[in-house]
Amino acid sequence: MQKVIAFFESVKLELEKVTWPTRKETFATTGVVIFIVVLISFYLGTCDLIIAKLLRLILG
Repeated sequence: MQKVIAFFESVKLELEKVTWPTRKETFATTGVVIFIVVLISFYLGTCDLIIAKLLRLILG
């Protein structure tokens, strides 16, 4: 049981060292992630359409 208690005490000490992002930083990085996901999804969707049309043209 002592090992478990020591583990959680060390976890608590390490978490106190963490610099958490501010609300503004969190919203900014979330916006960037959403933008990149949308951009990549449009790119992959376009690639999928082009490949599908090429396959239909080749295979008849």
